[in-house]
Amino acid sequence: MSYYLAALYALHGSIKRAYWHPEKIRRHQEKNLKKVIRYAYENVPFYHRKFKEWKINPYEINSIEDLNKIPVTEKKELRSNLTSAVSREFNISSLRMLSTSGSTGKPLNVFISKKEDLIRKIKHVRANMSCGQKLWDKWAAITSPSHFSEVSGFHRKIGFFSPIFISVFESTEAQLSKIEKIKPDVLGGYSSSLVLLAKESEKRGSNEVKPRIIFSGAELLDDKSRLLIEKTFNAPVYDQYAIIELERVAWQCCEKKKYHIDADFIITQFIDKNCEEVSAGERGSIVCTSLFNYAMPLIRYAVGDIGVPSDEICSCGRSLPLMGVIEGRRDSLLSLPGGRLLSPRTMTITMNSFELSYFIDQFRIIQRKPSLIDIYVKLKEDKKVDNWGFKRKLLAHIERSLNLSASEEFFEIEFVENLPLDKSGKFSSVISELDCERNEK
Repeated sequence: MSYYLAALYALHGSIKRAYWHPEKIRRHQEKNLKKVIRYAYENVPFYHRKFKEWKINPYEINSIEDLNKIPVTEKKELRSNLTSAVSREFNISSLRMLSTSGSTGKPLNVFISKKEDLIRKIKHVRANMSCGQKLWDKWAAITSPSHFSEVSGFHRKIGFFSPIFISVFESTEAQLSKIEKIKPDVLGGYSSSLVLLAKESEKRGSNEVKPRIIFSGAELLDDKSRLLIEKTFNAPVYDQYAIIELERVAWQCCEKKKYHIDADFIITQFIDKNCEEVSAGERGSIVCTSLFNYAMPLIRYAVGDIGVPSDEICSCGRSLPLMGVIEGRRDSLLSLPGGRLLSPRTMTITMNSFELSYFIDQFRIIQRKPSLIDIYVKLKEDKKVDNWGFKRKLLAHIERSLNLSASEEFFEIEFVENLPLDKSGKFSSVISELDCERNEK
């Protein structure tokens, strides 16, 4: 019981911090930053060695600007130095291990303590409550079975922020049937799962699922998908940006649907290919420094996603800094002729603005080599179309939208009957197997 009382106290404090003056949040960040940096240097062999190699004095890292003296840490570095990246103060066998989805084919293991696990849950609850979720709301979540064990038996018994999990690997028909029986106040899931659920609900003519709030995450949510989900279930969709390593990073508030960054827990930077911070409104690689990870500190950690920082102030009253649209993973960037890079969001917007997009049930875009991008299209079962004419019109639309000349036309379109989920249970609509970061340099 003391665990839950401590959790409630910490949750109350985190909700108050969201309304702090920006300067107070900054002081809070820098106070905790100094602790994390010194701790990592003294207790984590990986960072001790890294600081020595780069001739960095950890006791001179006192401000957010000072962070730029520290080189970015990539996933591959942590993956190859996993044991030395864990603090000597912790027995690794006593820590909880989490694994990233491995969208690049190489998952990263992350180790967290019980205290850090509690903080992650608090971040999650704060984001949800900010959008109107109540502690005892009935909550259904479509997710990977790997998350099913995250809720304890006692947790389920009291029903305190306790999701009813539904496997993402079940058929959409089975998912919808379960959710109809649950009749949740809150519905959550991978963005692609919610889209498929909405389509199945429309197909079935069902109006049994009537959530008050819907949370999407794990994948990019384009405007067309958001509208479909909101229209089908007659409820607002709030998108949340999270990664396994840190839990929530940013989340949309219910008033303005702006992405608020969890700045009291994480320092988030947006950098260009020269590792310099970009200006507000510009695209940059997201780099995070955790202020609560001690078992396995994450300092200037490149999460692999592209985002847009914002200097706007949200009228909801929360002073947590904002970020614009999350454009997706760096390994999802497509490479066009001449070295031009294209975000996955740009490609999904292009596909969704196609005049015959209403014929398309799903699509997946894969680039395996610089000279070719494959587009796989699954048509709706009840739509009949002239395949040759459809291809010709789609290619012309892509050419106009992306400002490509005929000589640069290097898209191949293939019609398929099925597009499987990724191994993680998510659905990636845009995939690049190229090393776009290397190409960009």
